[in-house]
Amino acid sequence: MSTLAFTKMHGAGNDFILFEESALPCGLPNRAQWRRLSNRHTGIGFDQALVLFQPRRPGTDVFYRIFNADGGEVEQCGNGARCVAEWLRLQGRAGQDGALAMDSPAGLVHARFGPAGQVAVDMGAPRFEAAALPFIPPAAQTTPAPASAPTFDAHPATPGDLPLHRLEIDGRELEFAIASMGNPHAVLFVDDIATAAVEQIGPALQRHPAFPQSVNVGFLQILDPQHAKLRVYERGVGETLACGTGACAAVAVGRKAGRLAGDVEVALPGGVLRIRWAGPGEPVWMTGPAEVAFRGQVEL
Repeated sequence: MSTLAFTKMHGAGNDFILFEESALPCGLPNRAQWRRLSNRHTGIGFDQALVLFQPRRPGTDVFYRIFNADGGEVEQCGNGARCVAEWLRLQGRAGQDGALAMDSPAGLVHARFGPAGQVAVDMGAPRFEAAALPFIPPAAQTTPAPASAPTFDAHPATPGDLPLHRLEIDGRELEFAIASMGNPHAVLFVDDIATAAVEQIGPALQRHPAFPQSVNVGFLQILDPQHAKLRVYERGVGETLACGTGACAAVAVGRKAGRLAGDVEVALPGGVLRIRWAGPGEPVWMTGPAEVAFRGQVEL
């Protein structure tokens, strides 16, 4: 039996365990072991596990992999990326310039550090084409956004530039936008996240055959061009207190629809993230907290 030493961290309530791959000479946990570890009553409890490896390409400081609470591996995790960066900083591995270049299954992530545990990460440019998720829309169920969509920015995305998709779920037609932040997202505009049918719509969209690799489902309430509220039902986890890539995707969708500005404060159940996107072709920067909860050991 092997013993795993780990660090428990969270970013706005989205919680993780982190450890280095070298801490487990017998190999990574299997799917069943991940599930046992993620159990909040009989295990450690976490939304995702972040496993750190030695760099795999020149000029980077680390390579990391992400495993959901259900044991499935995913491409990217925004809050997790901030926690990886903060963990490396605490280990004295951030470099003299206080910046990091981190590698992941979804590609490079650059991080820089602010005051009081605030970490900013470059999550790359969002993609909106169906193949990026992937999303396989049923015929005749994709329409452009209304050309009269309002704009709030001196340099907004072109109104109507955001395709809206429709799927029938349990006899009800849902309209949503899609975006990839290295992982797949569907974003629904709602009037009030408090009354949104997150627990019904989230899993229904995730298991729909139009999303062959499932999808993270965001429920976006726009308060004004600089402020929004968001709830996210994540793949392999369920609703989480925060989702970093979900916040990035939601702001990108809202800006491309002409409804959000380039710098937006997103309030999630677990805290606030600041998302900055200059527009098409530019990376999305996300800033938020990354905190250590505790350190421990567990037997596998």
